Amino acid sequence: MGHDPLDLKQFLLEYLIINSKPMNFLKYTFFLLTISIILISCEEEFTPEISTAPPEIVVEGYIESGDEANPPFVLLTRSSPFFSEIDLDEFDNFFVHDAEITISDGSDEVVLTELCLNDLSGEQKEIAAELFGLDTDSLSVNFCVYLDLTFSMMGEEGKTYDLTVSVEDKVLTSTTTIPMHVPLDSLYLRPAPGEPNDTLRQMLAFIDDPAGVINYYRVFSGVNGEQPFAGFGSVFNDAFFDGIEFEFVLPKAERIDTDREFDELGLFLVGDTATIKWFNLDKEHYDFWNTLEFNAANQGPFSSYTRIASNIEGGLGVWGGASVSYYEIIVEE
Repeated sequence: MGHDPLDLKQFLLEYLIINSKPMNFLKYTFFLLTISIILISCEEEFTPEISTAPPEIVVEGYIESGDEANPPFVLLTRSSPFFSEIDLDEFDNFFVHDAEITISDGSDEVVLTELCLNDLSGEQKEIAAELFGLDTDSLSVNFCVYLDLTFSMMGEEGKTYDLTVSVEDKVLTSTTTIPMHVPLDSLYLRPAPGEPNDTLRQMLAFIDDPAGVINYYRVFSGVNGEQPFAGFGSVFNDAFFDGIEFEFVLPKAERIDTDREFDELGLFLVGDTATIKWFNLDKEHYDFWNTLEFNAANQGPFSSYTRIASNIEGGLGVWGGASVSYYEIIVEE
């Protein structure tokens, strides 16, 4: 049975709204557009070579397996010189259009379709703004993403996926593998540390880590139906707890513009319903976010420059596989 392309796009948007919990696309697009960071020391100025390089194609793409997995998608933008200013009025110009993007698992191949906000009605734009974490005042930005509208290549654990991007006489390639999933054993809450507080709780998680293999993890959190997102320090590996049952604090992700008091950061409010999205990553996917988060958390006049890791041949960014699971817990007294 045939479908009009716009009908398929509308169906996809509705599918994502009802069935999935995607990442905060805009937040990470800004990170990728400012992928090079220059820092000034007290002795001399150090300017990375990439800060004056011509714009490159930046890829941010993912394929997932597991609970409520998203269909594979790719954001395609241009890098911005470090000394330039990012103006939201010109943000449309950062998106790269009319690319041919294919994903292959070695036997089957799928071509992604470009979907932009301008393809949607006003009501759908409002829904997409909430879904993607966009400010409704910035909906004039024609936010675009490449997606598998056929849902014919959902990720599977243990499989390797090749990405090919052909655009503007350039060919970018990458490969990622979706690792076997290591779920959380359990979550529980305890009173917040410090002085007694009836309204705040700290979350802890248990995991039984498999021995003899390096596992790479990432965690998102959200409350009361919001889309789970990453806080700083969202990635880690099992270097210190390989092969053992391990308990660790799972902090609430905080937005950059939060108005919470310092001693409340990372704590959950009694009465909230918390949603945790738990990832297993391959090493290259982990390296990308680990170096990016290190730079984002260590800006300042005395910090050191770290080049953000990329697994994109011919460009910048990441093509990342992940196995995922979701957990929901009511924050009780």
